[in-house]
Amino acid sequence: MLRRKATPARTQSSADEWLQLDRQLCFALYASSLAMTKQYKPLLAALGLTYPQYLVMLLLWESDGMSVSSLGQRLSLDSGTLTPLLKRLEANGLINRQRAVDDERRVDIFLSEAGNALRVQARQIPPQMACATACSLEELQSLTQRLHQLRQQLSLFPVPSLNP
Repeated sequence: MLRRKATPARTQSSADEWLQLDRQLCFALYASSLAMTKQYKPLLAALGLTYPQYLVMLLLWESDGMSVSSLGQRLSLDSGTLTPLLKRLEANGLINRQRAVDDERRVDIFLSEAGNALRVQARQIPPQMACATACSLEELQSLTQRLHQLRQQLSLFPVPSLNP
């Protein structure tokens, strides 16, 4: 009976170790975002909103009468994505779109009475989401601030290209 020689386990270079999925910040953010959105889904369904619609409503509850371009900038959405979303919110009676008096090219978005009233129901969502994260308010604030800083830093850094 022949015995094979034991081959030593391959050792990965440290560069290869950084190619492991669980070491990727992008995957951690992506998977966390999916999990977060999954938690929001039933809460928002009770309000008749999708997650992107909820984000628009949050901005309007902060500052009613925003322009479509301002909403798009704040949400990092282009008008091709934002316009159909706003049309659905308008069809559901939550917002009104109006051309600006001083500049007909600008469309401003205003909450309807129903959109304003929905805020009361939406107040239940943040505490439920805080509970789902099992984080203290301080931890959530710190994490949110750090993610805003990360996004800002990434927007300042030129997108690299790989040169083979």
